[in-house]
Amino acid sequence: MTPDEDVVRQAPLFTALDTEAAASLRASMDSVRINKGGVLFAEGDEGDHLYVIVEGKLKLGTSSGDGRENLLSILGPGEMFGELSLFDPGPRTSTATAVTDAKLLSLGHEKVIPWLKQNPEVALQLLARLSQRLRRTNEAVGDLVFSDVPGRVAKALIDLGDRFGKVTDEGLLVHHDLTQEELAQLVGASRETVNKALADFAGRNWLKLDGRSVLITDVERLGKRGK
Repeated sequence: MTPDEDVVRQAPLFTALDTEAAASLRASMDSVRINKGGVLFAEGDEGDHLYVIVEGKLKLGTSSGDGRENLLSILGPGEMFGELSLFDPGPRTSTATAVTDAKLLSLGHEKVIPWLKQNPEVALQLLARLSQRLRRTNEAVGDLVFSDVPGRVAKALIDLGDRFGKVTDEGLLVHHDLTQEELAQLVGASRETVNKALADFAGRNWLKLDGRSVLITDVERLGKRGK
């Protein structure tokens, strides 16, 4: 199995399939490449494809009528998005933008429905994925109501570390590839307030900032601050 195939098999669409079935499904998918800053689809666009990230990172976000932006999530290799369109083709509910150069695989509604009928275990995996998304959405709403900004920043950094972090001798190195503005959009706060929280964490020696990366030197304390 190649590194790309190994990454793809992590996606919920594939985890319930055996090797032969997974290879057959993979062969029916189209490869998509998108450069950093490129928009894969925009909020309101008609859509009937799901996507699996093979390389790179994408962000999903929404915009308000007055131009304010809200970042819903950052996705990386092995993660899947756009699956809502498989069950209910219609306008996209968010905009997908490449945070880095990225390689993806796409699968259309007309191809996946026969697969779901032949492989009901795949449908169960997709339903589990949708349930996880709903749970995370409910949790995010609760955080906005009950958590302060520093707590939300700490929680976001720990989540990014769990997904994109690499353990080093100095701590957990997280290449999140986000600007400070994007990080602020992710936690639903102003850039200034988020910067103050980061400066406070750095002053406590919980982390070190380095451009679009962060070195978390005290995962335990930062994690407790995010609860």
